[in-house]
Amino acid sequence: MEPGVRASRALVRRLLDPEFVEVGASGRRWTYDEMPAALPGMEGAAEDGPRYEPSEMAGAVLAPGLVHLTYTTVIDGRRARRSSLWRRHAEDDTWRMYYHQATPVPPEVG
Repeated sequence: MEPGVRASRALVRRLLDPEFVEVGASGRRWTYDEMPAALPGMEGAAEDGPRYEPSEMAGAVLAPGLVHLTYTTVIDGRRARRSSLWRRHAEDDTWRMYYHQATPVPPEVG
């Protein structure tokens, strides 16, 4: 969520699984190749712009090497609930995001 990471295609690729898929808050489906190309131009990538504020972070181990992470973000007054699956890659012992989904939360919902 850090602007410096979001603005760097190389850093984003290191965090995403090669089979990565996202369903964004807009409903759009993103792939491993599309996300690093688009993130630098998206909200949250500029050091002097609005930043994502995460909260309510919780994780659950689903199986060895697979973790489900849930959290809420706020950026520029808009809130979303987020869910992601992270896979551990044995060859270099890194965790990479395999799947991500964001769901907008209307202002009237608590």
